[in-house]
Amino acid sequence: MHVAIGLVVLVASAASLAALARRFGISEPLVLTLAGVVASYLPHVPQVHPDPEVILLGFLPPLLYTSAIRTSLVDFRANARTIALLSVGLVLFSTFAVAAVVWWLLPVPFAVAVALGAVVAPTDAVAATGIARRIGMPRRIVTILEDESMFNDATALVTVRTAIAAAAGTASVWKAGGDFLLAAGGGAAVGIVVAYLLAMLRRRITDPVLDTTLSFLAPFVAYLPAEGIGASGVIAVVTCGMVLGHGAPVWQSAASRIAERTNWRTIQFILESVVFLMIGLQMRAIIEGAWDSDLDHTTLIVAAVAVTVAAMLSRPLWVFPVALLSRKLGLSNADVPVSHPLVVSWAGMRGVVTLAAVLLLPADTPQLPVLKLLALVVVAGTLLLQGTSLPWVVRRLHVRGPSRAENALQKANLLQQATAAGLAELEKHITPDTPPGVVETLRDRVTWKTNAAWERLGRSESELATPTAEYRRLRLEMLRAERETVLRVRDSGGADYEILQYVLSRLDLEESMIDRFDETEEERVEPLSAPAAVEGCPHLQSAPLVRETTEPDECSECIAEGYTWVHLRMCLTCGHVACCDSSVGNHATKHYGGTGHPVMRSVEPGEAWRWCYVDELLG
Repeated sequence: MHVAIGLVVLVASAASLAALARRFGISEPLVLTLAGVVASYLPHVPQVHPDPEVILLGFLPPLLYTSAIRTSLVDFRANARTIALLSVGLVLFSTFAVAAVVWWLLPVPFAVAVALGAVVAPTDAVAATGIARRIGMPRRIVTILEDESMFNDATALVTVRTAIAAAAGTASVWKAGGDFLLAAGGGAAVGIVVAYLLAMLRRRITDPVLDTTLSFLAPFVAYLPAEGIGASGVIAVVTCGMVLGHGAPVWQSAASRIAERTNWRTIQFILESVVFLMIGLQMRAIIEGAWDSDLDHTTLIVAAVAVTVAAMLSRPLWVFPVALLSRKLGLSNADVPVSHPLVVSWAGMRGVVTLAAVLLLPADTPQLPVLKLLALVVVAGTLLLQGTSLPWVVRRLHVRGPSRAENALQKANLLQQATAAGLAELEKHITPDTPPGVVETLRDRVTWKTNAAWERLGRSESELATPTAEYRRLRLEMLRAERETVLRVRDSGGADYEILQYVLSRLDLEESMIDRFDETEEERVEPLSAPAAVEGCPHLQSAPLVRETTEPDECSECIAEGYTWVHLRMCLTCGHVACCDSSVGNHATKHYGGTGHPVMRSVEPGEAWRWCYVDELLG
């Protein structure tokens, strides 16, 4: 009973604190960790001593899987070189940089110092990307941070185990290299095999409940066999999740995808919140254990500061030389601003993997209480220093993600393409026996979503509501009245319970299908009000609506560089046609950077809008 009550209090506290942090826009990992530290010093709060197997098997696989299924396999391939340099090269560099500091300051063998270096080397996906998405970083940076933090876990854990074996005298350089190759290659192979086996099953399962249950098993089905053959369970889980996530639109039904997405987001929220709270709750016991060790207090404090600084500085010391070398060798885009590597180098917060890895150190490890303290100080220090300052760094460097205008335009354009395909397919399957009313209803329904997206562009909150917004408002009022009537019948006992549940579920389903563009977080921050902005923008006022050009409908820079363009744009000063920032080359923006021509417009079918680069306004 005491254990059950403790778990309920732990989960409830973690969820409440995380919700509070979200409410005020504060870093959730930082709030939870600090709350755990404070709680550890309160009376009647029991000490937390998590079992390493609980963290490695109960927390790590599902957390990795829920990130992996939402990771773009296409974006990963496009940034594979950068991700590999960070998830392997940077982890090893950070490991030995921290190891050198630990070996110099503490009376421990070098192998033990390397083990601690590997413990604090991997960054945490939750801490970094949570901030990245909240402050609006460029999508490529977010992708790199997410994918790096998934794959660097494997490098760190393999290095920790190798260092522990070396400390026991059972490891060699050749064995370490073989272990690493087995971990990477074997883990990827197991992940791919498990993913396709699960895909074969999921193709035959249409029940969302059964499919979601199978999804819950996926991370463990990938992790356990990989660990059993000596490969990396982490890489197996990440590979399996990325393959399943990429193929989900083909392998799963829509109902299954919605159920899986909702359930995994809930699991991720609970596990992440509990882990960071547990990190804080351990601080008191670990601080007292290290303080009572035979190491003098001055050396302990100096070591804690030095290791935290080494962990933080090793990242920019690796990122900048590698970025410069890649640019000189032509392996990366030469037009990437220096602010991007700077942001990546400062997004080095640590978290759950460090907590799990430090628990792997054997009980007879020299200065074990001190090593545990150093690991948790690095977690808390990076969350506090880098986590709180990263938004300020991004703002000072003027690093901006895709504008809301561009996002809205891409949504509208993609919906229009999908709608056109759906309407074309509808025309193919109409027969003489098809009722005209059915065809008209289908046409209205499929165009409604696209119209709502286009109507969202260029309208301010002060304007009259769009037709689709009015449809949503009125239909929701109707659904409310319908539900109230059904509930009155239920309370009066006028219908069987199963019948009532059926009717209520139909009403819930229709309500959930109503697209609420105005209620998404992105749109709620600031409405797109282009027409009003044109009056205050001299560039949009003076620019023509269209310009004649002799250039073909293609991005010549993309063709020359071997890229595939996305969304063509035309410069309204010189008529040059180039691709938008959704493409790899970003050639429309680069054209503005090279010429200073302020206004461009879309040349995509059905789009008649302009964009001012100087004032960042839509017209």
